[in-house]
Amino acid sequence: MVDIKDHADVLISTLSSVTMGIYLLIAASLSLLAIISLYDVALQVIALAHAGDMTQGVLQVLHALLLTIIIVELLETVMAYFRTSRVQVTPILIAGITAMVRRVLTFGVEHLDPINIGMTLAAILVLTFAAVYIGRQEHADWHQGSASS
Repeated sequence: MVDIKDHADVLISTLSSVTMGIYLLIAASLSLLAIISLYDVALQVIALAHAGDMTQGVLQVLHALLLTIIIVELLETVMAYFRTSRVQVTPILIAGITAMVRRVLTFGVEHLDPINIGMTLAAILVLTFAAVYIGRQEHADWHQGSASS
């Protein structure tokens, strides 16, 4: 019986190491994407000086900036996993809110039916409520964990 438990412990330890390796590769990939995205923001700002349509140029800069924020929030989720060994949901929800706001910025540029606009706004509302609720839960759990230490 002890041999089976020892084998199970070795297997669990190996799988945990594989998971950490995958998260490390994801963090490295997201870091690289964030740097590339920030470089794109800089290029968009430079292009803004020569843009014929200033409104369109500003929208392009905002799209690039919001994409960078989304990438950084996803990276923060992975980094929080390294710190706590738990997946933090709040940064994922913030990335979702940012993606929906980015979508709202296109409403003036492309033709959308009212249902699509309403669904996007409803998604923002639901994600915001979820971020506030789960953020409070994570904050309370963190304080309980630090109080018991």
